Amino acid sequence: MTFVRKRGLTRFAATAAATGLLAAGAIATAAPATADENPRNGGATATLEGLKIADLVDVEKDGKTHTYGAGLFVLNVEDGGTLHTYCIDFGTAAKNDSLYKETGWESTKLHGNPNAGKIHWILQNSYPAVDDLNALAEKVGAGSLTQKQAAAGTQAAIWGFSDGVDATPKNGNAKKLAEWLTKNAGTVEEPGASLELDPVQVSGKPGQKLGPVTVRTGSGSAVITPDPAAAESGVTVVDAEGQLVTESTPVADGAQLFFDVPEGAADGSASLTASVTSQVPVGRALTGIDVETQTMILAGSSDSSVSVNATASWASEGPSPAVTAKETCVEGGVEVTVTNDGDEPFTFTLAGEERQVAPGGSESIVVPVEEGQAYEITVTGPEDGEDWVFTGVLECETGGDGGKEEVTENDPTPDGGTEEEVEEDEGPNLAETGSSGSPMLIGGIALVLVLGGAGAVFMLRKKAAATAGE
Repeated sequence: MTFVRKRGLTRFAATAAATGLLAAGAIATAAPATADENPRNGGATATLEGLKIADLVDVEKDGKTHTYGAGLFVLNVEDGGTLHTYCIDFGTAAKNDSLYKETGWESTKLHGNPNAGKIHWILQNSYPAVDDLNALAEKVGAGSLTQKQAAAGTQAAIWGFSDGVDATPKNGNAKKLAEWLTKNAGTVEEPGASLELDPVQVSGKPGQKLGPVTVRTGSGSAVITPDPAAAESGVTVVDAEGQLVTESTPVADGAQLFFDVPEGAADGSASLTASVTSQVPVGRALTGIDVETQTMILAGSSDSSVSVNATASWASEGPSPAVTAKETCVEGGVEVTVTNDGDEPFTFTLAGEERQVAPGGSESIVVPVEEGQAYEITVTGPEDGEDWVFTGVLECETGGDGGKEEVTENDPTPDGGTEEEVEEDEGPNLAETGSSGSPMLIGGIALVLVLGGAGAVFMLRKKAAATAGE
């Protein structure tokens, strides 16, 4: 999900999916808006490089046997680091160079899946979490396992639990691994986030401590960087005991942070940045940002840098709103939460309906969104006030027919070699870079070009319409 705040701009009605935007490949955001807050409440963001460590797997579909490349994908973390992931979304194509976000199971295709914990068990008990392939081969009764074979066997087992796919690795040793994982899979609970802030926006009046903003991290502690400009005007970040928080005072998981705004401060806003450098927890889900692409689950991570922002705004009189949103697969849409810590009611428009939140009150509204469709949801404040715009693509359902490209005898294998070369062992290196030679990459590039052109036409038309109305 992408979040944009706008001040004093032309108003846009709240819209949710079911529009021509998906076909055009464009998500409407209004220039000259600037994204002055982090669009998420936390987690790593990474760019999909491609399928890198893979072997061949047969899948029974429509009464026929189809062969696919299956194994580990590589994603490059935005702030530094590398992730390895498996697919948990057989029916959706993976688009190389797409930006992904780390997220919880409830906002992905894993929501409501009774086998989600078994997938996590497989990740904890197979490659690459288990990197001693000789020991793994002995445990499952295989003669040996290369990294490609281990990756293919693990993916085949995961597909059975994520998509109900009947997948069988072509290699006999990989097949034994897949069968052992499927038979022995226990249940492991969902892991916590690498880093989250909740909420990412708070509000209030001068002379108050605005918050709390709760820090959640699996790395043990996070470094907090307050807004330097705000600090110069007397705004500081403190903990629940009122102690000053700076970059030299890391905070622990569960810490509550507050923006301490001095009495008499002019109306304004401030921000803080939380950051960690650690391995992203195995089992975290990853979904595309503003694009429909294959949902992934994390299997391994290098030390990766993750950061997230939180903001506070204050007003000496009148309403003082804060607006946040999150995708919810259970409700089938986007839940928008509006709070008002001012001294007057806050009136806003959402989904074509005018609403009001009393001073000290809060309201959460679920805006329905269609599966796989681009949405734009706008919370419109009073005239000459603020707009909050949330855009994204909701991906909650399994199935579909736009998934993996089939491998035929003469097709390249997932790592760009010939079918005969697929057995050669190329060890995984979490810092390695490169590009996939799979047919999916070619299709993905063509799709990006088409969508980019359509998006440009859409934005030009929108700009022209706006100019005409001035």
